[in-house]
Amino acid sequence: MRYIFGLLVIGLLFSCKDDKKDNTLSNNKLEEGTYRAWISIQDNEEIPFVFKVESDKKLNIYNAEETIVVDEIEYKNDSVYFNLPVFKDYLVAKISDKKQLKGYYVSPDRNRKVPFEAGLNKGNRFSTTQKPSVNVEGVWETVFSKGVEEDEYIAKGVFKQEGQKVTGTFRTTTGDYRYLEGVMDGDTMKLSTFDGAHAFYFTATVTDSTMNGYFYSGNHWKEPFEAKRNQDFELPSADELTYLKEGYDSLDFVFPNISDELVGLKDDRFKDKVVVVQIMGTWCPNCLDESKYYADFYKKNKDRGIEFIALAFEYAKDKETAFSRIDRLAYKIDIDYPILLAQYGSANKAKAQEKLPMLNHVLSYPTSIFIDKKGKVRKIHTGFNGPATGEKYIEFKKEFESFVAELLKE
Repeated sequence: MRYIFGLLVIGLLFSCKDDKKDNTLSNNKLEEGTYRAWISIQDNEEIPFVFKVESDKKLNIYNAEETIVVDEIEYKNDSVYFNLPVFKDYLVAKISDKKQLKGYYVSPDRNRKVPFEAGLNKGNRFSTTQKPSVNVEGVWETVFSKGVEEDEYIAKGVFKQEGQKVTGTFRTTTGDYRYLEGVMDGDTMKLSTFDGAHAFYFTATVTDSTMNGYFYSGNHWKEPFEAKRNQDFELPSADELTYLKEGYDSLDFVFPNISDELVGLKDDRFKDKVVVVQIMGTWCPNCLDESKYYADFYKKNKDRGIEFIALAFEYAKDKETAFSRIDRLAYKIDIDYPILLAQYGSANKAKAQEKLPMLNHVLSYPTSIFIDKKGKVRKIHTGFNGPATGEKYIEFKKEFESFVAELLKE
């Protein structure tokens, strides 16, 4: 799955200062209420989302059933900074009349920026001009970038429709495209999500049996997709995509923890334990979903003889910044198990595989490796079906807990 987002730049061009060291507080604080926001992208399109300002210290971003609480808000001069939870991305904008915003969606890791605007009571996520002529509810067998070598990949679109409103997601072999929300406008489907690391927009022309459109990620990625109705379509098993190379039956590594102490599977903490090794990154929303589930499961079950250990592959340019991101993630979602810094400066999957040469490849962030009490790898699960996938998420949890229970009994 591609983690392609709209991001940061040095030197934001406002009439106000863009200086995070300037502690001048603003009296021009946003009015409470619901705002329609949009990120400007190529082809004169936009990625819309909705948020509600609860107070000068809190707002909620909404995507279908998902609510993202933003409680790190800074007012400076005539501008406001929304520091998005867990991820280092943020929104920064000049305030007009206490109810209009114009600025950028930025990220410090990838040196990109995307124009961002918002206004109080500016309407729904998407406006429509026609009643829906098609109902998209159901399962769609989908191909992205069909015929484009190395870029083509399959997905499973699963949608619900009530009147004009459409919700759902696209599942791929390595994860999902989060909580998508939008509309059917005549025969045109429009879906978007914004969660602090993703800025996604899908639009397609739909018939009773086909779908043809484009997927935009931020302002720098666009690819075509096509789909056909297929209620019986299933993706390949996530347990068969990543595996140990011939001649290997175990995993071995040593990486530093947040205290810069070297930690490895041969440490006493992991001896005679069932161990789940999580390949992840603090920048990865699917990893965040998985980490929330693992953190909760570990708290409830660590006395049963199970351990988790996460290997973080970070975009941060230096070790100190990478460790600060890891520390922030662990604090935000209360992770008790160790998170080791496996790589910084890049999350390139080929380089990640070099750190774990016993694997055939690192196909996805996240990937989970299940190790039994004797230190042998028993299963490798690629990707993660998060809460946005509904029944598939419930199915994953049942399978995970059942398999761990079997390993603990051995």
